[in-house]
Amino acid sequence: MQWKNKMNEYMLMVNDALETYIGEHQSVNEEVFEAMKYSLFAGGKRLRPVFSLAVCELLGKEPKQAIPYACALEMIHTYSLVHDDLPAMDNDEMRRGKPTNHIIYGEGIAILAGDGLLNKAYEIMIDHTLKLENPSFGLKAMKSIADASGTNGMIGGQTADLLNEGKKVDERTLAYIHHNKTGALIAAALKAGSYMAEVDDDEAEGWERIGYALGLAFQIQDDLLDIEGNTSEMGKPAGSDERNKKMTYPALYGIEASRERMDELTKEVQMFLKPYGEKSNFLVMLTSALMNRRS
Repeated sequence: MQWKNKMNEYMLMVNDALETYIGEHQSVNEEVFEAMKYSLFAGGKRLRPVFSLAVCELLGKEPKQAIPYACALEMIHTYSLVHDDLPAMDNDEMRRGKPTNHIIYGEGIAILAGDGLLNKAYEIMIDHTLKLENPSFGLKAMKSIADASGTNGMIGGQTADLLNEGKKVDERTLAYIHHNKTGALIAAALKAGSYMAEVDDDEAEGWERIGYALGLAFQIQDDLLDIEGNTSEMGKPAGSDERNKKMTYPALYGIEASRERMDELTKEVQMFLKPYGEKSNFLVMLTSALMNRRS
């Protein structure tokens, strides 16, 4: 399929750039670098960076303009998974079909590897932004990512998720968790990609808004897979949400209502993309594929 070829092209760009960005290291800190690389190159889908590149290209710019911010997003996403898997949080032993970071390197190095990935993300964005002829768009992209990954974004969502384990959660709390824990970084990916295409704030906020819809649809499918999927396909243990007593969309609304909501959100994303015509074909197809995935 043509869209899969495009996906592979974007992923190759991201992987090549990540290899470059992870850089050299001294023997004294070799283990933390190895731990960083272990999780960064463990076979993730690269969805967030791909969204950034695709939006940038759809809006008429070379996708490589978004590469530093796209790679930073992937590093931030990866660090969050490393920390999420720790015994103090989800206590998961498998991720992407491999033992989790702390199982291989121990909890201390896993924590430092996550810290290293987060810090490296900002090094990359700052270094690139300082070199831009007009740094304002780079600064806006960077702020979008910082806002989305902080205590009013991803970390806030993770905190609410952690504090509400085993509790009966209402609709408002679950919406907050999904909006921030998953939606924020996906929304930031689209918004940052649009800023690197040098659009105005109103247009960038439109991409951010639809990114949140996409993020919720993605999370609902993730929740459904945790119930209906199997460990070999998913690369991580099925049923971990129930074991950790987490409130999910299907647990609150039921499986059928969850599917209906996911379909509504998918259509909302595709309607947003429709005015862009053929240029949006890749994002339309990718959105559809994500909602029908098995892992």
